[in-house]
Amino acid sequence: MIGGLALMAAVAVGVACAALASLVVPPLPRLAPRVRPYTIVTRAHLGHSADVLATAAPAASPGGRVVGRLFGPPLLALVRIAGRRIESRDDEQLRRKLRQGGLDATTPDEFRTAQVTRAARFGGVALGVGLLVTTPAIACVMAGVGLIAGALRSRGRLDHAIETRNERIRLELYTVNQLLALHVRTGAGPVQAVQRLVDRGHGAVIEDLGDVLDAIRTGVSEPEAFHRAADVTAEPAAARTYKLFATGAERGVDLAGALLDLSQDIRDSRREELRRTATKRRAAMLIPTIAILAPTMLLFIAAPIPSIVFGFH
Repeated sequence: MIGGLALMAAVAVGVACAALASLVVPPLPRLAPRVRPYTIVTRAHLGHSADVLATAAPAASPGGRVVGRLFGPPLLALVRIAGRRIESRDDEQLRRKLRQGGLDATTPDEFRTAQVTRAARFGGVALGVGLLVTTPAIACVMAGVGLIAGALRSRGRLDHAIETRNERIRLELYTVNQLLALHVRTGAGPVQAVQRLVDRGHGAVIEDLGDVLDAIRTGVSEPEAFHRAADVTAEPAAARTYKLFATGAERGVDLAGALLDLSQDIRDSRREELRRTATKRRAAMLIPTIAILAPTMLLFIAAPIPSIVFGFH
């Protein structure tokens, strides 16, 4: 107890000294905003982001955020280490999962940070509740359960986002294939048909096709760009469509007929899926009848049995 109070006192003294130092001697302007415009080309050649938004952003005031600059990097490093322990997938796999869920703006480090933050929040709430209602040992167990629940909740939300986007792709892909077949039948090439559709449409499939066009503009060959889209997507029907376009760009197959056949397959599979869903929901509707009405009917049936058997009135 005394050691904890001493540590808190030392942290408070450190924060006060840092605040006083920032008032007496303002920190010098950071060098990174001045150097960053000259590193854009080098970063692009090395395969990193150009960081243009950070270059265009206004620099922070020299005297501000002193405490954050002192304690922020160590805390962020600890969060990243904990995030890599909780989320064992590497950056490439996690980036692909985020892309499949439509979370392109979120980086793997940001996802891990949010996951650690949510796990810490759940664990803190569970620990507080446990200390209020039970013993410290059980409270620690509840905190551990809260940490696990918070981490699993982040992963579950990502899986739910992927499933939701796959559902959108399945709903859109039938119409998209029909429109692409129409453009191909009128004499357009594979990339030209995709460009026409991207210029006029929007949706999950259109986003994937737009990424294909962006890759082609950066120098990637057409078959390779479509193969990449097929590898990234989590929806098998969309992967079949992208692989068909890659084959069409390589060998010149009849895209229109193949796209119409794919649309028919998607329609048939969608019909079967709706039929299975309707069957499951019909079975679920019987649960209230069996759980509520059946015991009541049995009570009404069994009520006169004692009087009939034993002659009670």
